[in-house]
Amino acid sequence: MATISCSYSVARSDTSSFSSFAQISRFQHSPALLPCVSVSTPARIPLLRRGRISCQITSSVSSMSTSVDEKAKTELKDFLHISDFDTDTITNILLRAAEVKALLKSGERTYLPFKGKTMAMIFAKPSMRTRVSFETGFFLLGGHAIYLGPDDIQMGKREETRDVARVLSGYNDIIMARVFAHQDILDLAKYATVPVINGLTDYNHPCQIMADALTIIEHIGQLEGTKVVYVGDGNNIVHSWLLMASVIPFHFVCACPKGFEPDEKTVEKARSTGISKIEITNDLKEAVRGADVVYSDVWASMGQKEEAAYRQQAFQGFQVDETLMDLAGKKAFFMHCLPAERGVEVTDGVVEGPKSIVFPQAENRMHAQNAIMLYLLGF
Repeated sequence: MATISCSYSVARSDTSSFSSFAQISRFQHSPALLPCVSVSTPARIPLLRRGRISCQITSSVSSMSTSVDEKAKTELKDFLHISDFDTDTITNILLRAAEVKALLKSGERTYLPFKGKTMAMIFAKPSMRTRVSFETGFFLLGGHAIYLGPDDIQMGKREETRDVARVLSGYNDIIMARVFAHQDILDLAKYATVPVINGLTDYNHPCQIMADALTIIEHIGQLEGTKVVYVGDGNNIVHSWLLMASVIPFHFVCACPKGFEPDEKTVEKARSTGISKIEITNDLKEAVRGADVVYSDVWASMGQKEEAAYRQQAFQGFQVDETLMDLAGKKAFFMHCLPAERGVEVTDGVVEGPKSIVFPQAENRMHAQNAIMLYLLGF
């Protein structure tokens, strides 16, 4: 096991340990200020507000927990929708993300649970963040990732999805796919004999929202009870937030123009759990009042660019600018899943402003995904 021993000097600190999801400490994104964690107890993460902290790591790393080889195959799961899992599982994955992030930030490079393992990455839809975060994260934990672009497979066209699933399962330990049609990820998971991760579909984007949740926990202290206001199209990001709201209790608001609301069945599914307060509204200014997070996305996603001019007209009044952030309140953070069209759905001043946590959010894609892969592979 890897042991992290830390010494620190602080101007103001609270070194009490926390064991619940709601009490994960805010992490500061600086090499000089790393979370002090015990790798063997992922739920114990102390709260350090300011100061200096240095970590020394001694490792005789074999594994953090039971190897996948020691688990029955029937225990392995795919990661397709956040709502497929219970609160404890999502909580533990997020705790693990924080733990492994701290380990990597400390410079530790001997924890290699994925050594000898390969991951096939299917990209029907290209993406810088998804490719780099998965490929780098898998490599840093010892594995090898294989990129398969739109012309390498043409899944569902040149070769049936069920055939691709079974062939890749014979070569790889895990599959990640970023596709257009949601049915493609469902078919891939149905026929694959190894875990499948949903890297994005037109319906949802669970890895992004796991990274978002980790980011909110780091900067606010918890996700429970916070008010997250999404501004824009009721798209796959909104659907994933709704599915998260069916697992973790918080206040979610989607503020969108009329005619661009999220899928009604997904809204009803989230509301039916009775876990979170969920609002769908066309009143942007009222929606953002008292927000902890204001969240935006492009108005025309990949595959909708021919609608860009129409959507830009339809979304007038839904730009996140400095005035809107002031209306949200002093405590509100701004988040965006990127890529952003500055000057369209958000101003440059907001993205670069003091309330923006867009780039810590982008980094957390890798850490959240690492934790998801550790869970699926049984570590």
